[in-house]
Amino acid sequence: MLDDAACWIGFSRVEGIGPSRTRRLYDTFGSMVRAWQAPESSLVEAGLDAKTARGFVQARGRFDLGAELRRLAEAGVDAICWSEDRYPKLLRHIANPPVVLYVRGELAQEDDLGVAVVGTRVPSAYGRQVAQQLAGELAAKGVTVVSGLARGIDAEAHRAALAAGGRTIAVLGSGLDVIYPREHTGLAREISRRGAVLSDYPLGTKPDAVHFPARNRIVSGLSLGTIVIEAGDTSGALITARFAGEQGRDVFAVPGSIYSKQSAGVHRLIQDGAKLVSGVQDVLDELNLGLVAHQMEMRELLPPEDPVEATLLAALSTEPCHIDDVARSTKLPVSQVSSALTMMELKGLVRRIGSLSYVTA
Repeated sequence: MLDDAACWIGFSRVEGIGPSRTRRLYDTFGSMVRAWQAPESSLVEAGLDAKTARGFVQARGRFDLGAELRRLAEAGVDAICWSEDRYPKLLRHIANPPVVLYVRGELAQEDDLGVAVVGTRVPSAYGRQVAQQLAGELAAKGVTVVSGLARGIDAEAHRAALAAGGRTIAVLGSGLDVIYPREHTGLAREISRRGAVLSDYPLGTKPDAVHFPARNRIVSGLSLGTIVIEAGDTSGALITARFAGEQGRDVFAVPGSIYSKQSAGVHRLIQDGAKLVSGVQDVLDELNLGLVAHQMEMRELLPPEDPVEATLLAALSTEPCHIDDVARSTKLPVSQVSSALTMMELKGLVRRIGSLSYVTA
């Protein structure tokens, strides 16, 4: 029997129908099952051009959704679809998020508080040391470390997070059964036990140069901010930083030697407004993550059952909102809003941005 998850996967495998069109079909038909079964004429009415609709109908007849689900199950891979509540909240809010994430391991609530650590594939001893220190200290503070499993800074960040007993997420530019680079197969296995390895590419997809920029938008999209450690002028880490900026996320840069070509891209980021990092506290303070462990504990102990908290959560989003505007939109006294938001921040339900503005956590 068809279900929405299988049909999301099916649409993601059809050429010519990208994430934006797939979500439009979902909005039009109300379910992916109805969209998958729709006749060609209805698909055209829903916004597909005639050629794409015809191609989809032909592809639909050849694609075995049941076989694809069995293949995922045998590989120990979960598929998380855009319409599901468990889809990562931060990623949902980027432009054109992937409609399906293939996951080995488990995404957790605390991953909503993630920071990306990226950089060159050929780091200096200094770069390795900085990556290990920053990623390890972030993980020890309860922050999930996100990176791309690449050689160099990425791998150092993943290993340091694991060594600190924390969580880490690796985002691939290939299928989860084609680990790249191959020598990181063991590292990927360990990450899946203590975090998650994920991709928006289906099983069997081989690594390709064109996949990695798209992969980088997911790395930054899963993160509140991105730290760049050693990146030359053409480093892929700069692409991740650019995506972070476009997504409205913070960009952090670790300065290096003025004589090092590996730091040229990082220094340009700083000149362009990235926040200079001299230690983990710079990142924690900027992202208001100093109380992560306490927030997660409070979130477990004190779920948002208070009707005032529910009202405030409905009024807030990932865009900063001033406390006066929150009070106006909810028609609650400022004093009540202020005290409730303070408690909600302790629970980890909201975060304070600046002095009097808040966003959902």
